[in-house]
Amino acid sequence: MREIVLDTETTGFDPFSGDRIVEIGAVELFNHMPTGKTFHVYINPQRSMPAEAFSVHGIGPDLLEPPQPLQPGQVNLKDKPLFAEVGQKFLDFVQDSRMVIHNASFDMKFLNAELDKLGLPKLPMEQALDTLAIARKRFPGSPATLDALCRRFGIDNSNRTLHGALLDSEILAEVYLELIGGRQPDFGLSTNSGSQQGTVADDWRPIARTIPLPTRLTEQERTAHQEFVAKMGEDALWKTYS
Repeated sequence: MREIVLDTETTGFDPFSGDRIVEIGAVELFNHMPTGKTFHVYINPQRSMPAEAFSVHGIGPDLLEPPQPLQPGQVNLKDKPLFAEVGQKFLDFVQDSRMVIHNASFDMKFLNAELDKLGLPKLPMEQALDTLAIARKRFPGSPATLDALCRRFGIDNSNRTLHGALLDSEILAEVYLELIGGRQPDFGLSTNSGSQQGTVADDWRPIARTIPLPTRLTEQERTAHQEFVAKMGEDALWKTYS
């Protein structure tokens, strides 16, 4: 089963009031294991951003303000692609895989608003799995932020001084696997023979040994077994199938 764990960063809280996506980060899981494939892009929102967003997201100076020197770790969005240039690439990466998102309604609202502007297919809400809802159901009354869940599961998020979409999606992948029962909830035994994303493990089948293993029975054990079967009579199953 292929899943995409993703996160977005935005200029604000409401895409219908003009807020835009500035970053998308996603990691691929297959049978609950990371494959190493990722999708990450910074996006020029074509609008100004609140000053507080710079320190939170590691974004450079306001797009509509005169150029200012970038601080270490900051990203200048002015030279990044527009969503129109990356929207189809994002859809090609996600495909019809389940999307694992923390507070899914927020990210889905922004993603679909951007896709709708381009006339691209919107992502159905049922394709998203909300880890925030899972966490609140498992731990009612407890904090369910990503940082709080990292503390609960002992996941190292010390690098999360800024909210980066790719880093957050990588951390969320670890949190998600803990939420559903551990890093290998099915011990890697699940199969998905109909998937186009199959791996070698999914196609594994046992084959006959070219050289049979030698018997471990001793002659004393063989004789004792034959004597035991003889006492069962002529209708004993051991004699029928021997």
